Amino acid sequence: MDSKRFHEAFERLQALDELYIYKVRPRAGALRRPNIDQIADQQKDLAEYTIGLKEVLHELFESIAAPTSPADPNK
Repeated sequence: MDSKRFHEAFERLQALDELYIYKVRPRAGALRRPNIDQIADQQKDLAEYTIGLKEVLHELFESIAAPTSPADPNK
């Protein structure tokens, strides 16, 4: 496992979560029906979040399957 690559992918996952989770999480108590533009924006945000998750998961699996990274000689 390439721990550096795994750590970087995990950081990307956290950044993705901070960026999109408030946009894609259903809002409690929303009594009004969203208009067409709001629905389109929500779909766009959800699609971007899904694609970002796919990319991060791919990187996580690649880091797990990768051989162990060599130790940093500067440490």
